[in-house]
Parts: sequence; structure tokens; C-alpha cells
Amino acid sequence: METVQAIALMLGASWASGINLYAAVLMLGWMGATGNADLPPQLQVLSDPMVMTAAGIMYAVEFFADKTPGVDSAWDTLHTFIRIPAGAIMAAGVAEGMEVSQAAEFTALLLGGTMAATSHATKAGSRLLINTSPEPFTNWTASIAEDLAVIGGLWAALHYPILFLIALALFIALVIWLLPKLWRALKRIARAIKHWFSPRPTGAPRSDSQGRPRSRRRELLQELYNDARQEER
Repeated sequence: METVQAIALMLGASWASGINLYAAVLMLGWMGATGNADLPPQLQVLSDPMVMTAAGIMYAVEFFADKTPGVDSAWDTLHTFIRIPAGAIMAAGVAEGMEVSQAAEFTALLLGGTMAATSHATKAGSRLLINTSPEPFTNWTASIAEDLAVIGGLWAALHYPILFLIALALFIALVIWLLPKLWRALKRIARAIKHWFSPRPTGAPRSDSQGRPRSRRRELLQELYNDARQEER
């Protein structure tokens, strides 16, 4: 495996693991088993039928969990302890196949973990924001787009490594710009949720200015909207 292709696979596998680990394992295993890609020796285990079956079952579970508001965020929280280590291990496996020094393998482990953590944090934070949207189909759109990104990204990493590395650099630049905004938005959500769980003040109106019942969910969305408007000013 050429150096550029190996670097693209190392970063691509860890990046994809942070978004959807099971889709990444299935994609790499399928490409290795069908001869569409030559995986490094340490990643050839992904083509084992037992591994692919387990990944397929878990992908089926995640397929539905990832599209259910609230459940997707709980799923992401649980997988913080799964996706990041898996991304680090796969990156180290690619580096080991290049027969580099132990220092280089450990560097690949750190880079893989960081890349997986970055894509995972971006996905998890974005999903928390999406869950505050009243549009029910947003979760489906985001989830399907993420799955397609994982499949397309790994395909590009193995067949068009330079193109993938350019796209990955753009992704990192986008994350650097996006994460502070996500952090501020998540703080607004935390304040709104705290208000939502607090007791309703005595004498608080039960309906809005148009006479519609004032539900706690509507109050939560309204508070998020007001906070966003205040920050824009």
C-alpha cells in the first residue's frame, strides 16, 4: 500500500469510526472481502464473516436508534467510549502495516483517536441541536447523510486518496469554525432544559398571545429562539 493511500486510509477509518463505527467496519470489510481494496494485514480481520455479521447487526440497531430524536443523543453518548478507541485502534493498525517505528505507530494511534473524537463530537453536538427542531424528518436526513458520507469517504480514501485528504482538510477547517458555535448553542440548550424542568411560576400564563396552550416544549423552543436572537444582537 502506497504511503499516501495508507495515510488516507488511516485518517479516513478513524474519521468514519467517529461518525458511524459499524458502517465503517462493514464498508471496509466488504471492500476487502470482494477485492475492491487491499486492506493492511492488521485490518483484514474486518473481512471475517463473524466480524461483518456482528457489525451488520449493530448497524441495523443503530440505523433506527440514530433516527429517533433523543434516542440518537443517548446512543452517541454511549458510543463516546466505543467509537473513539476503535478509531484509534484502526489508525494504529494501518500504521503497523506500513512497518514503521513504534513511535510512528503511537503517533498514528493519537491522531486516529483525535480524528475520531473530532468527528464524533461534531456529530453528537449537531444532533443535540437537531433534536430541538420541531421538524421530525431532520433526524432522518442527517442520519442518512452521515451514512452516505462514511461510505463515500472510505471509498474515496482507498481509491482517490489525495481527493479525500483535500476533503478531510476542508472538514477540519469547517469543524474549527463550527465547534465554538455548537458550544454556545449547547449552552443555550442546557439553560433552556434547566428552565423546562423548573417549576412553573405561580400565575404564569397558560396560553400565548394567540390563545394557544402554552406547552413546556413550546416554551423550551421559544427560549432557545430568544437566546439566539440576543446573541445575534
